[in-house]
Amino acid sequence: MSSKIDGVMLEVIGNNFMSIAEEMGAVLVKSAYSTNIKERKDCSCGLFDAKGRTIAQAEHIPMHLGSLLETVNEIHRFYSDDEIYEGDMFIINDPYNGGGTHLPDICIAAPVFYDNKIVAYAMNIAHHSDVGGRVPGSNAADSKTIYEEGIRIPPVKIFNRGVVDDDILRLILLNCRVNDVRKGDLNAQFACCRKGVERIKESFDRYGCEVTLAAMEGLLDYSEKRIRHALSKIPNASCSFTDYLDSDGCGSGPVPINVKINILDDEIELDFSDNPPAVAGALNLTETALRACIYYSVRSAIDPDLPPNGGYYRAIRYKVVPGTLVCCKAPAAVAGRTDTAQRVVSCIMGALAQLLPHNVTAGSHDAITGIYFGGEDPRTHKYYIYVETIAGGSGARFNKDGLDVVQVHMTNTGNLPIESLESEYPLMVEKFEMLPDSGGAGKYRGGLGVRRDIRILNHECTFSIKADRQRIAPWGLFGGKNGTMGAVILDPDTEREELLDPKKSGMLLPPGSLVSVRTPGAGGYGDPKERSIEKIKFDVEEGLVTLESARRDYGISDLELQ
Repeated sequence: MSSKIDGVMLEVIGNNFMSIAEEMGAVLVKSAYSTNIKERKDCSCGLFDAKGRTIAQAEHIPMHLGSLLETVNEIHRFYSDDEIYEGDMFIINDPYNGGGTHLPDICIAAPVFYDNKIVAYAMNIAHHSDVGGRVPGSNAADSKTIYEEGIRIPPVKIFNRGVVDDDILRLILLNCRVNDVRKGDLNAQFACCRKGVERIKESFDRYGCEVTLAAMEGLLDYSEKRIRHALSKIPNASCSFTDYLDSDGCGSGPVPINVKINILDDEIELDFSDNPPAVAGALNLTETALRACIYYSVRSAIDPDLPPNGGYYRAIRYKVVPGTLVCCKAPAAVAGRTDTAQRVVSCIMGALAQLLPHNVTAGSHDAITGIYFGGEDPRTHKYYIYVETIAGGSGARFNKDGLDVVQVHMTNTGNLPIESLESEYPLMVEKFEMLPDSGGAGKYRGGLGVRRDIRILNHECTFSIKADRQRIAPWGLFGGKNGTMGAVILDPDTEREELLDPKKSGMLLPPGSLVSVRTPGAGGYGDPKERSIEKIKFDVEEGLVTLESARRDYGISDLELQ
Protein backbone atom coordinates (compact mmCIF):
# COMPACT_ATOMS: atom_id res chain seq x y z
CA MET A 1 0.00 0.00 0.00
CA SER A 2 1.23 3.47 -0.82
CA SER A 3 2.79 5.36 2.10
CA LYS A 4 1.00 8.51 0.92
CA ILE A 5 -2.40 7.36 2.15
CA ASP A 6 -3.65 5.63 5.29
CA GLY A 7 -6.15 2.78 5.47
CA VAL A 8 -9.11 4.91 6.55
CA MET A 9 -8.69 7.37 3.68
CA LEU A 10 -8.20 4.47 1.28
CA GLU A 11 -11.55 2.99 2.35
CA VAL A 12 -13.27 6.36 2.04
CA ILE A 13 -11.95 7.07 -1.45
CA GLY A 14 -12.51 3.47 -2.58
CA ASN A 15 -16.17 3.65 -1.59
CA ASN A 16 -16.42 7.03 -3.28
CA PHE A 17 -15.17 5.50 -6.53
CA MET A 18 -17.74 2.71 -6.26
CA SER A 19 -20.54 5.21 -5.61
CA ILE A 20 -19.48 7.12 -8.74
CA ALA A 21 -19.71 3.95 -10.84
CA GLU A 22 -23.12 3.14 -9.37
CA GLU A 23 -24.38 6.70 -9.96
CA MET A 24 -23.20 6.51 -13.56
CA GLY A 25 -25.24 3.32 -13.94
CA ALA A 26 -28.33 5.01 -12.50
CA VAL A 27 -27.98 7.90 -14.96
CA LEU A 28 -27.64 5.49 -17.88
CA VAL A 29 -30.64 3.34 -16.93
CA LYS A 30 -32.92 6.29 -16.16
CA SER A 31 -31.96 8.11 -19.37
CA ALA A 32 -32.05 5.17 -21.80
CA TYR A 33 -34.63 4.72 -24.54
CA SER A 34 -34.71 0.96 -25.17
CA THR A 35 -36.31 -1.62 -22.88
CA ASN A 36 -33.09 -3.60 -23.00
CA ILE A 37 -31.32 -0.88 -21.02
CA LYS A 38 -34.00 1.05 -19.14
CA GLU A 39 -35.86 -2.09 -17.99
CA ARG A 40 -33.43 -5.03 -18.21
CA LYS A 41 -30.33 -2.98 -17.28
CA ASP A 42 -28.10 -4.59 -19.91
CA CYS A 43 -25.30 -2.10 -19.28
CA SER A 44 -22.23 -1.53 -17.11
CA CYS A 45 -20.11 1.34 -15.82
CA GLY A 46 -16.60 1.61 -14.49
CA LEU A 47 -13.69 3.85 -13.56
CA PHE A 48 -10.23 3.25 -14.94
CA ASP A 49 -6.92 4.96 -14.28
CA ALA A 50 -4.80 6.68 -16.94
CA LYS A 51 -3.11 3.33 -17.70
CA GLY A 52 -6.46 1.60 -18.28
CA ARG A 53 -6.39 -0.42 -15.06
CA THR A 54 -9.79 -1.16 -13.49
CA ILE A 55 -10.28 1.02 -10.39
CA ALA A 56 -13.97 0.45 -9.72
CA GLN A 57 -16.73 -1.41 -11.52
CA ALA A 58 -20.38 -1.22 -10.59
CA GLU A 59 -22.16 -4.51 -9.88
CA HIS A 60 -23.63 -4.78 -13.36
CA ILE A 61 -22.68 -7.29 -16.11
CA PRO A 62 -19.44 -9.31 -15.64
CA MET A 63 -19.31 -10.03 -19.39
CA HIS A 64 -18.99 -6.33 -20.11
CA LEU A 65 -15.69 -6.19 -18.29
CA GLY A 66 -14.18 -7.91 -21.33
CA SER A 67 -15.15 -4.97 -23.50
CA LEU A 68 -13.52 -2.49 -21.12
CA LEU A 69 -10.27 -4.24 -20.19
CA GLU A 70 -8.32 -3.05 -23.23
CA THR A 71 -10.28 0.08 -24.13
CA VAL A 72 -7.70 2.60 -22.93
CA ASN A 73 -4.83 0.70 -24.57
CA GLU A 74 -6.79 0.57 -27.82
CA ILE A 75 -7.56 4.29 -27.67
CA HIS A 76 -3.88 5.04 -27.22
CA ARG A 77 -3.02 2.72 -30.10
CA PHE A 78 -4.87 5.13 -32.38
CA TYR A 79 -4.37 8.44 -30.52
CA SER A 80 -1.32 9.90 -28.81
CA ASP A 81 -1.65 11.83 -25.54
CA ASP A 82 -1.36 15.16 -27.32
CA GLU A 83 -4.29 14.21 -29.58
CA ILE A 84 -6.68 13.73 -26.65
CA TYR A 85 -8.38 16.78 -25.16
CA GLU A 86 -10.70 17.67 -22.34
CA GLY A 87 -14.29 17.12 -23.46
CA ASP A 88 -13.39 14.25 -25.80
CA MET A 89 -15.40 11.03 -25.83
CA PHE A 90 -14.57 7.87 -27.72
CA ILE A 91 -16.98 5.32 -29.15
CA ILE A 92 -15.84 1.71 -29.65
CA ASN A 93 -17.36 -1.73 -30.25
CA ASP A 94 -14.96 -3.71 -32.45
CA PRO A 95 -13.53 -6.94 -30.95
CA TYR A 96 -10.44 -6.85 -33.13
CA ASN A 97 -9.71 -3.12 -33.23
CA GLY A 98 -11.05 -1.79 -29.98
CA GLY A 99 -11.06 -4.47 -27.31
CA GLY A 100 -14.78 -5.28 -27.61
CA THR A 101 -16.29 -8.73 -27.28
CA HIS A 102 -19.24 -8.43 -29.72
CA LEU A 103 -20.66 -5.60 -31.79
CA PRO A 104 -23.98 -4.81 -29.98
CA ASP A 105 -22.00 -3.81 -26.88
CA ILE A 106 -21.04 -0.19 -27.60
CA CYS A 107 -18.56 1.44 -25.23
CA ILE A 108 -18.27 5.16 -24.55
CA ALA A 109 -15.04 6.30 -22.88
CA ALA A 110 -14.29 9.79 -21.60
CA PRO A 111 -10.85 10.92 -20.40
CA VAL A 112 -10.77 12.84 -17.12
CA PHE A 113 -8.33 15.73 -17.02
CA TYR A 114 -6.95 17.29 -13.86
CA ASP A 115 -4.14 19.84 -13.80
CA ASN A 116 -3.98 19.50 -17.59
CA LYS A 117 -3.21 15.78 -17.61
CA ILE A 118 -5.26 12.62 -17.97
CA VAL A 119 -5.81 11.08 -14.53
CA ALA A 120 -8.62 8.63 -15.23
CA TYR A 121 -11.26 7.41 -17.67
CA ALA A 122 -15.01 7.19 -17.09
CA MET A 123 -16.53 4.43 -19.18
CA ASN A 124 -19.82 2.76 -19.81
CA ILE A 125 -21.03 0.03 -22.08
CA ALA A 126 -24.57 -0.73 -23.21
CA HIS A 127 -26.02 -3.58 -25.24
CA HIS A 128 -27.83 -2.04 -28.19
CA SER A 129 -30.74 -4.07 -29.54
CA ASP A 130 -29.49 -3.64 -33.11
CA VAL A 131 -26.28 -2.47 -34.80
CA GLY A 132 -27.03 -3.72 -38.31
CA GLY A 133 -25.86 -7.01 -39.73
CA ARG A 134 -27.83 -9.66 -41.52
CA VAL A 135 -30.59 -10.23 -38.94
CA PRO A 136 -32.58 -7.94 -36.64
CA GLY A 137 -30.90 -7.90 -33.26
CA SER A 138 -27.39 -8.32 -34.72
CA ASN A 139 -26.90 -11.48 -32.72
CA ALA A 140 -27.11 -14.48 -35.01
CA ALA A 141 -25.52 -17.61 -33.57
CA ASP A 142 -24.99 -18.99 -37.07
CA SER A 143 -23.02 -16.07 -38.51
CA LYS A 144 -19.76 -17.24 -40.03
CA THR A 145 -17.71 -14.01 -40.01
CA ILE A 146 -17.84 -10.75 -38.11
CA TYR A 147 -18.73 -8.96 -41.35
CA GLU A 148 -22.26 -10.41 -41.02
CA GLU A 149 -22.79 -9.06 -37.51
CA GLY A 150 -23.15 -5.30 -37.85
CA ILE A 151 -21.23 -2.06 -38.01
CA ARG A 152 -17.69 -2.21 -36.63
CA ILE A 153 -16.44 0.86 -34.76
CA PRO A 154 -12.75 1.20 -33.87
CA PRO A 155 -11.83 3.83 -31.26
CA VAL A 156 -13.00 7.13 -32.78
CA LYS A 157 -13.91 10.47 -31.26
CA ILE A 158 -17.65 10.89 -31.04
CA PHE A 159 -17.04 14.13 -29.11
CA ASN A 160 -14.12 16.43 -29.87
CA ARG A 161 -13.46 19.02 -27.13
CA GLY A 162 -17.07 18.77 -26.01
CA VAL A 163 -18.67 18.97 -29.50
CA VAL A 164 -20.41 15.93 -30.94
CA ASP A 165 -19.21 14.72 -34.35
CA ASP A 166 -22.51 14.61 -36.23
CA ASP A 167 -20.90 12.98 -39.26
CA ILE A 168 -19.79 9.93 -37.27
CA LEU A 169 -23.08 9.78 -35.40
CA ARG A 170 -25.05 9.79 -38.69
CA LEU A 171 -22.80 7.09 -40.10
CA ILE A 172 -23.43 4.82 -37.11
CA LEU A 173 -27.17 5.43 -36.97
CA LEU A 174 -27.57 4.81 -40.71
CA ASN A 175 -26.30 1.27 -40.17
CA CYS A 176 -28.86 0.46 -37.46
CA ARG A 177 -32.42 -0.66 -38.11
CA VAL A 178 -34.08 1.42 -35.38
CA ASN A 179 -31.94 4.53 -35.39
CA ASP A 180 -34.17 6.71 -33.17
CA VAL A 181 -33.83 4.13 -30.38
CA ARG A 182 -30.07 3.90 -30.96
CA LYS A 183 -29.74 7.68 -30.78
CA GLY A 184 -31.68 7.78 -27.52
CA ASP A 185 -29.50 5.09 -25.95
CA LEU A 186 -26.28 6.74 -27.15
CA ASN A 187 -27.39 10.06 -25.67
CA ALA A 188 -27.94 8.25 -22.36
CA GLN A 189 -24.40 6.87 -22.57
CA PHE A 190 -22.99 10.34 -23.24
CA ALA A 191 -24.84 11.72 -20.21
CA CYS A 192 -23.54 8.85 -18.12
CA CYS A 193 -19.92 9.65 -19.03
CA ARG A 194 -20.41 13.36 -18.34
CA LYS A 195 -21.64 12.50 -14.86
CA GLY A 196 -18.65 10.21 -14.31
CA VAL A 197 -16.16 12.87 -15.39
CA GLU A 198 -17.87 15.45 -13.16
CA ARG A 199 -17.84 13.18 -10.10
CA ILE A 200 -14.22 12.06 -10.57
CA LYS A 201 -13.08 15.67 -10.80
CA GLU A 202 -14.99 16.41 -7.60
CA SER A 203 -13.04 13.61 -5.91
CA PHE A 204 -9.75 15.13 -7.01
CA ASP A 205 -10.92 18.52 -5.74
CA ARG A 206 -12.01 17.05 -2.40
CA TYR A 207 -9.03 14.82 -1.60
CA GLY A 208 -6.29 16.40 -3.69
CA CYS A 209 -4.56 15.06 -6.76
CA GLU A 210 -1.69 13.33 -4.98
CA VAL A 211 -3.88 11.56 -2.43
CA THR A 212 -6.47 10.46 -5.02
CA LEU A 213 -3.83 9.00 -7.31
CA ALA A 214 -2.24 7.29 -4.33
CA ALA A 215 -5.65 5.82 -3.47
CA MET A 216 -5.93 4.32 -6.93
CA GLU A 217 -2.58 2.56 -6.46
CA GLY A 218 -3.47 1.60 -2.91
CA LEU A 219 -6.77 -0.01 -3.94
CA LEU A 220 -5.00 -2.11 -6.56
CA ASP A 221 -2.34 -3.17 -4.05
CA TYR A 222 -4.96 -4.04 -1.42
CA SER A 223 -6.91 -6.31 -3.77
CA GLU A 224 -3.72 -8.06 -4.83
CA LYS A 225 -2.62 -8.59 -1.23
CA ARG A 226 -6.02 -9.91 -0.24
CA ILE A 227 -6.40 -12.47 -3.02
CA ARG A 228 -2.84 -13.70 -2.56
CA HIS A 229 -3.60 -14.24 1.11
CA ALA A 230 -6.73 -16.23 0.24
CA LEU A 231 -4.90 -18.34 -2.35
CA SER A 232 -2.03 -19.07 0.04
CA LYS A 233 -4.50 -20.84 2.37
CA ILE A 234 -5.38 -23.36 -0.34
CA PRO A 235 -2.98 -26.35 -0.59
CA ASN A 236 -1.06 -26.48 -3.87
CA ALA A 237 -3.03 -28.72 -6.20
CA SER A 238 -4.26 -29.24 -9.76
CA CYS A 239 -7.76 -29.85 -11.05
CA SER A 240 -9.48 -29.97 -14.41
CA PHE A 241 -12.93 -30.06 -15.94
CA THR A 242 -14.62 -30.43 -19.31
CA ASP A 243 -18.03 -29.17 -20.30
CA TYR A 244 -19.72 -28.88 -23.69
CA LEU A 245 -21.61 -26.49 -25.92
CA ASP A 246 -24.55 -28.10 -27.67
CA SER A 247 -23.21 -27.12 -31.09
CA ASP A 248 -20.94 -24.72 -32.93
CA GLY A 249 -23.88 -22.65 -34.20
CA CYS A 250 -23.76 -24.28 -37.63
CA GLY A 251 -24.98 -27.77 -36.86
CA SER A 252 -21.84 -29.52 -35.60
CA GLY A 253 -21.34 -30.58 -32.01
CA PRO A 254 -21.12 -31.05 -29.17
CA VAL A 255 -18.11 -28.74 -28.73
CA PRO A 256 -15.83 -29.44 -25.73
CA ILE A 257 -14.33 -26.73 -23.54
CA ASN A 258 -11.47 -27.70 -21.25
CA VAL A 259 -9.59 -26.08 -18.40
CA LYS A 260 -6.78 -27.20 -16.11
CA ILE A 261 -6.22 -25.17 -12.96
CA ASN A 262 -3.09 -25.07 -10.81
CA ILE A 263 -2.89 -23.48 -7.37
CA LEU A 264 0.72 -22.46 -6.83
CA ASP A 265 1.33 -20.85 -3.43
CA ASP A 266 -0.29 -17.42 -3.72
CA GLU A 267 -1.11 -17.59 -7.43
CA ILE A 268 -3.64 -19.40 -9.60
CA GLU A 269 -3.00 -20.53 -13.16
CA LEU A 270 -5.75 -21.48 -15.62
CA ASP A 271 -4.65 -23.40 -18.70
CA PHE A 272 -6.97 -23.25 -21.73
CA SER A 273 -4.39 -24.56 -24.21
CA ASP A 274 -6.33 -27.77 -24.89
CA ASN A 275 -9.33 -26.35 -26.69
CA PRO A 276 -10.67 -26.73 -30.24
CA PRO A 277 -10.05 -24.26 -33.06
CA ALA A 278 -12.43 -21.36 -33.54
CA VAL A 279 -15.79 -22.73 -34.67
CA ALA A 280 -17.73 -22.04 -37.85
CA GLY A 281 -20.53 -20.19 -36.05
CA ALA A 282 -20.62 -17.09 -33.85
CA LEU A 283 -19.72 -18.67 -30.51
CA ASN A 284 -16.07 -17.67 -30.48
CA LEU A 285 -14.47 -15.75 -27.60
CA THR A 286 -11.90 -13.01 -27.95
CA GLU A 287 -9.06 -13.04 -25.44
CA THR A 288 -10.53 -10.06 -23.56
CA ALA A 289 -13.82 -11.95 -23.20
CA LEU A 290 -11.94 -14.96 -21.84
CA ARG A 291 -10.15 -12.73 -19.34
CA ALA A 292 -13.49 -11.39 -18.12
CA CYS A 293 -14.65 -14.99 -17.49
CA ILE A 294 -11.45 -15.80 -15.62
CA TYR A 295 -11.51 -12.71 -13.42
CA TYR A 296 -15.19 -13.15 -12.57
CA SER A 297 -14.82 -16.86 -11.74
CA VAL A 298 -11.71 -16.50 -9.60
CA ARG A 299 -13.19 -13.63 -7.60
CA SER A 300 -16.48 -15.51 -7.12
CA ALA A 301 -14.84 -18.71 -5.93
CA ILE A 302 -11.88 -17.37 -3.96
CA ASP A 303 -13.08 -14.10 -2.38
CA PRO A 304 -16.41 -12.71 -3.65
CA ASP A 305 -16.10 -9.63 -1.45
CA LEU A 306 -12.90 -8.48 -3.14
CA PRO A 307 -13.04 -4.87 -4.32
CA PRO A 308 -13.82 -5.10 -8.05
CA ASN A 309 -10.60 -3.65 -9.40
CA GLY A 310 -7.62 -4.81 -11.40
CA GLY A 311 -5.34 -5.44 -8.42
CA TYR A 312 -6.39 -9.03 -7.94
CA TYR A 313 -5.71 -9.77 -11.62
CA ARG A 314 -1.99 -9.74 -10.72
CA ALA A 315 -2.31 -13.09 -8.91
CA ILE A 316 -3.93 -14.77 -11.91
CA ARG A 317 -2.08 -16.42 -14.78
CA TYR A 318 -3.62 -18.04 -17.82
CA LYS A 319 -2.47 -19.96 -20.88
CA VAL A 320 -4.24 -19.89 -24.22
CA VAL A 321 -3.57 -20.69 -27.87
CA PRO A 322 -4.52 -17.92 -30.34
CA GLY A 323 -6.97 -19.01 -33.00
CA THR A 324 -8.91 -21.35 -30.73
CA LEU A 325 -12.54 -21.17 -29.64
CA VAL A 326 -11.60 -19.29 -26.46
CA CYS A 327 -9.06 -16.94 -28.08
CA CYS A 328 -10.23 -16.34 -31.62
CA LYS A 329 -8.71 -14.25 -34.37
CA ALA A 330 -10.32 -12.01 -37.00
CA PRO A 331 -12.58 -12.45 -38.88
CA ALA A 332 -14.18 -15.12 -36.67
CA ALA A 333 -17.81 -14.41 -35.77
CA VAL A 334 -18.39 -13.57 -32.10
CA ALA A 335 -22.02 -12.45 -31.72
CA GLY A 336 -22.97 -15.48 -29.61
CA ARG A 337 -19.88 -15.36 -27.43
CA THR A 338 -21.76 -15.27 -24.12
CA ASP A 339 -22.90 -18.91 -24.31
CA THR A 340 -19.26 -19.91 -24.64
CA ALA A 341 -18.32 -17.54 -21.84
CA GLN A 342 -20.93 -19.17 -19.61
CA ARG A 343 -19.51 -22.58 -20.39
CA VAL A 344 -15.97 -21.38 -19.60
CA VAL A 345 -17.25 -20.31 -16.18
CA SER A 346 -18.98 -23.68 -15.81
CA CYS A 347 -15.64 -25.40 -16.45
CA ILE A 348 -13.77 -23.23 -13.94
CA MET A 349 -16.43 -23.80 -11.28
CA GLY A 350 -16.55 -27.54 -11.99
CA ALA A 351 -12.79 -27.77 -11.60
CA LEU A 352 -12.64 -25.67 -8.42
CA ALA A 353 -15.43 -27.75 -6.88
CA GLN A 354 -12.78 -30.47 -6.45
CA LEU A 355 -10.69 -28.15 -4.27
CA LEU A 356 -13.26 -25.75 -2.81
CA PRO A 357 -16.58 -27.64 -2.62
CA HIS A 358 -18.19 -25.01 -0.39
CA ASN A 359 -17.24 -22.08 -2.65
CA VAL A 360 -19.05 -22.96 -5.88
CA THR A 361 -22.49 -23.91 -7.09
CA ALA A 362 -23.62 -26.90 -9.09
CA GLY A 363 -24.13 -26.32 -12.81
CA SER A 364 -26.49 -23.44 -13.57
CA HIS A 365 -28.53 -22.92 -16.72
CA ASP A 366 -25.35 -21.38 -18.15
CA ALA A 367 -27.06 -20.17 -21.30
CA ILE A 368 -28.23 -16.89 -22.68
CA THR A 369 -31.44 -18.17 -24.31
CA GLY A 370 -31.62 -15.01 -26.38
CA ILE A 371 -34.72 -14.27 -28.46
CA TYR A 372 -34.90 -11.58 -31.14
CA PHE A 373 -38.12 -10.35 -32.76
CA GLY A 374 -38.20 -7.76 -35.53
CA GLY A 375 -40.93 -6.39 -37.76
CA GLU A 376 -43.25 -3.50 -38.54
CA ASP A 377 -45.50 -2.60 -35.64
CA PRO A 378 -49.06 -2.53 -37.11
CA ARG A 379 -50.05 0.08 -34.52
CA THR A 380 -47.44 2.66 -35.53
CA HIS A 381 -46.13 1.33 -38.88
CA LYS A 382 -42.63 1.73 -37.48
CA TYR A 383 -40.00 -0.98 -37.37
CA TYR A 384 -39.34 -2.46 -33.93
CA ILE A 385 -36.83 -4.89 -32.46
CA TYR A 386 -37.50 -6.75 -29.23
CA VAL A 387 -34.50 -8.42 -27.60
CA GLU A 388 -34.46 -10.42 -24.39
CA THR A 389 -32.41 -13.09 -22.70
CA ILE A 390 -34.65 -15.37 -20.65
CA ALA A 391 -33.52 -16.39 -17.17
CA GLY A 392 -33.17 -19.94 -15.86
CA GLY A 393 -32.07 -21.85 -12.78
CA SER A 394 -29.02 -21.20 -10.62
CA GLY A 395 -27.06 -24.14 -9.26
CA ALA A 396 -27.58 -25.40 -5.72
CA ARG A 397 -24.96 -24.71 -3.04
CA PHE A 398 -23.58 -26.79 -0.19
CA ASN A 399 -26.09 -25.24 2.21
CA LYS A 400 -28.86 -23.69 0.10
CA ASP A 401 -31.17 -24.39 -2.80
CA GLY A 402 -30.39 -22.72 -6.09
CA LEU A 403 -32.25 -19.56 -7.08
CA ASP A 404 -35.20 -19.82 -9.46
CA VAL A 405 -35.48 -17.85 -12.71
CA VAL A 406 -32.36 -15.70 -12.53
CA GLN A 407 -29.49 -14.73 -14.78
CA VAL A 408 -26.22 -16.33 -13.75
CA HIS A 409 -22.48 -15.78 -13.95
CA MET A 410 -21.51 -13.55 -16.89
CA THR A 411 -24.93 -11.96 -17.23
CA ASN A 412 -26.87 -9.99 -14.66
CA THR A 413 -29.83 -8.56 -16.51
CA GLY A 414 -33.40 -8.40 -15.28
CA ASN A 415 -36.54 -10.02 -16.67
CA LEU A 416 -38.50 -7.63 -18.88
CA PRO A 417 -41.89 -6.97 -17.22
CA ILE A 418 -44.82 -8.23 -19.25
CA GLU A 419 -46.47 -4.82 -19.07
CA SER A 420 -43.46 -3.15 -20.67
CA LEU A 421 -43.17 -5.78 -23.38
CA GLU A 422 -46.82 -5.59 -24.39
CA SER A 423 -47.00 -1.80 -24.33
CA GLU A 424 -43.86 -1.32 -26.44
CA TYR A 425 -44.17 -4.16 -28.96
CA PRO A 426 -46.98 -5.85 -30.97
CA LEU A 427 -46.55 -9.01 -28.92
CA MET A 428 -48.52 -10.70 -26.14
CA VAL A 429 -47.20 -12.89 -23.33
CA GLU A 430 -49.60 -15.79 -22.81
CA LYS A 431 -47.57 -17.68 -20.22
CA PHE A 432 -44.81 -16.75 -17.82
CA GLU A 433 -44.38 -19.47 -15.22
CA MET A 434 -41.76 -21.56 -13.47
CA LEU A 435 -41.20 -25.09 -14.74
CA PRO A 436 -41.84 -27.72 -12.05
CA ASP A 437 -39.14 -30.41 -11.67
CA SER A 438 -36.68 -28.44 -13.79
CA GLY A 439 -34.27 -28.03 -10.86
CA GLY A 440 -32.08 -31.07 -10.25
CA ALA A 441 -32.89 -33.08 -7.14
CA GLY A 442 -30.41 -33.04 -4.28
CA LYS A 443 -29.94 -32.41 -0.58
CA TYR A 444 -30.26 -28.90 -1.93
CA ARG A 445 -32.40 -28.47 -5.03
CA GLY A 446 -31.27 -26.73 -8.21
CA GLY A 447 -33.07 -23.56 -9.25
CA LEU A 448 -36.01 -23.74 -11.64
CA GLY A 449 -36.18 -22.65 -15.23
CA VAL A 450 -39.09 -20.75 -16.71
CA ARG A 451 -41.61 -20.95 -19.56
CA ARG A 452 -42.37 -17.75 -21.47
CA ASP A 453 -44.88 -17.95 -24.34
CA ILE A 454 -45.04 -14.97 -26.70
CA ARG A 455 -47.73 -14.45 -29.36
CA ILE A 456 -47.04 -12.41 -32.53
CA LEU A 457 -49.97 -10.02 -33.09
CA ASN A 458 -51.24 -8.94 -36.50
CA HIS A 459 -47.93 -8.85 -38.40
CA GLU A 460 -45.23 -10.98 -39.95
CA CYS A 461 -42.17 -11.17 -37.76
CA THR A 462 -38.50 -12.07 -38.23
CA PHE A 463 -37.37 -14.29 -35.36
CA SER A 464 -33.95 -15.55 -34.24
CA ILE A 465 -32.81 -17.77 -31.37
CA LYS A 466 -29.46 -18.00 -29.64
CA ALA A 467 -29.65 -20.67 -26.93
CA ASP A 468 -27.75 -23.57 -25.40
CA ARG A 469 -28.15 -26.25 -22.73
CA GLN A 470 -30.85 -27.81 -24.90
CA ARG A 471 -28.93 -31.03 -25.55
CA ILE A 472 -26.52 -31.22 -22.62
CA ALA A 473 -27.97 -30.68 -19.15
CA PRO A 474 -26.51 -28.57 -16.32
CA TRP A 475 -24.56 -30.86 -14.00
CA GLY A 476 -25.21 -31.74 -10.38
CA LEU A 477 -22.55 -31.94 -7.65
CA PHE A 478 -21.73 -34.60 -5.06
CA GLY A 479 -24.72 -36.81 -5.80
CA GLY A 480 -27.07 -34.04 -6.88
CA LYS A 481 -29.03 -34.68 -10.08
CA ASN A 482 -28.69 -32.72 -13.32
CA GLY A 483 -31.07 -29.91 -14.10
CA THR A 484 -33.40 -30.16 -17.09
CA MET A 485 -32.52 -28.95 -20.57
CA GLY A 486 -34.23 -26.06 -22.29
CA ALA A 487 -36.29 -25.91 -25.49
CA VAL A 488 -37.84 -23.39 -27.88
CA ILE A 489 -41.10 -24.62 -29.43
CA LEU A 490 -43.11 -22.97 -32.17
CA ASP A 491 -46.91 -23.23 -31.87
CA PRO A 492 -46.99 -25.83 -29.07
CA ASP A 493 -50.02 -28.12 -28.67
CA THR A 494 -51.11 -27.56 -32.27
CA GLU A 495 -50.68 -29.56 -35.47
CA ARG A 496 -47.99 -27.04 -36.44
CA GLU A 497 -45.88 -27.70 -33.33
CA GLU A 498 -42.15 -27.59 -34.11
CA LEU A 499 -39.07 -27.91 -31.93
CA LEU A 500 -36.82 -25.13 -33.19
CA ASP A 501 -33.09 -25.27 -33.75
CA PRO A 502 -31.69 -23.32 -30.74
CA LYS A 503 -29.22 -21.46 -32.95
CA LYS A 504 -31.46 -20.51 -35.86
CA SER A 505 -31.61 -17.00 -37.30
CA GLY A 506 -33.86 -15.02 -39.59
CA MET A 507 -37.02 -17.16 -39.50
CA LEU A 508 -40.14 -15.49 -40.92
CA LEU A 509 -43.14 -16.21 -38.69
CA PRO A 510 -46.73 -15.43 -39.76
CA PRO A 511 -49.23 -13.44 -37.67
CA GLY A 512 -50.57 -15.38 -34.71
CA SER A 513 -47.51 -17.57 -34.27
CA LEU A 514 -46.66 -18.54 -30.70
CA VAL A 515 -43.04 -18.91 -29.56
CA SER A 516 -42.69 -20.93 -26.36
CA VAL A 517 -39.32 -20.53 -24.62
CA ARG A 518 -38.42 -23.05 -21.89
CA THR A 519 -35.15 -22.39 -20.12
CA PRO A 520 -32.93 -24.95 -18.38
CA GLY A 521 -33.10 -25.67 -14.70
CA ALA A 522 -29.96 -26.12 -12.61
CA GLY A 523 -28.10 -28.96 -10.95
CA GLY A 524 -28.70 -30.14 -7.41
CA TYR A 525 -26.08 -30.46 -4.66
CA GLY A 526 -25.71 -33.57 -2.48
CA ASP A 527 -27.65 -36.82 -2.21
CA PRO A 528 -31.42 -36.27 -2.72
CA LYS A 529 -32.10 -38.88 -0.01
CA GLU A 530 -30.62 -36.42 2.51
CA ARG A 531 -33.12 -33.68 1.74
CA SER A 532 -35.42 -32.89 4.64
CA ILE A 533 -39.03 -33.98 4.43
CA GLU A 534 -40.08 -30.44 5.34
CA LYS A 535 -38.31 -29.00 2.28
CA ILE A 536 -39.81 -31.65 0.00
CA LYS A 537 -43.30 -30.99 1.35
CA PHE A 538 -42.83 -27.28 0.82
CA ASP A 539 -41.67 -27.80 -2.78
CA VAL A 540 -44.68 -30.02 -3.54
CA GLU A 541 -47.16 -27.64 -1.91
CA GLU A 542 -45.71 -24.69 -3.86
CA GLY A 543 -45.77 -26.56 -7.17
CA LEU A 544 -41.97 -26.50 -7.55
CA VAL A 545 -41.73 -30.28 -7.46
CA THR A 546 -44.45 -32.71 -8.57
CA LEU A 547 -45.63 -35.68 -6.51
CA GLU A 548 -44.14 -38.00 -9.12
CA SER A 549 -40.73 -36.35 -8.77
CA ALA A 550 -40.94 -36.43 -4.97
CA ARG A 551 -41.53 -40.18 -5.10
CA ARG A 552 -38.99 -40.90 -7.87
CA ASP A 553 -36.12 -38.55 -7.07
CA TYR A 554 -36.37 -38.26 -3.30
CA GLY A 555 -37.79 -41.69 -2.43
CA ILE A 556 -40.53 -40.15 -0.31
CA SER A 557 -43.81 -41.98 0.25
CA ASP A 558 -47.34 -40.62 0.00
CA LEU A 559 -47.70 -41.19 3.74
CA GLU A 560 -44.66 -39.02 4.49
CA LEU A 561 -46.10 -36.26 2.31
CA GLN A 562 -49.31 -36.09 4.33
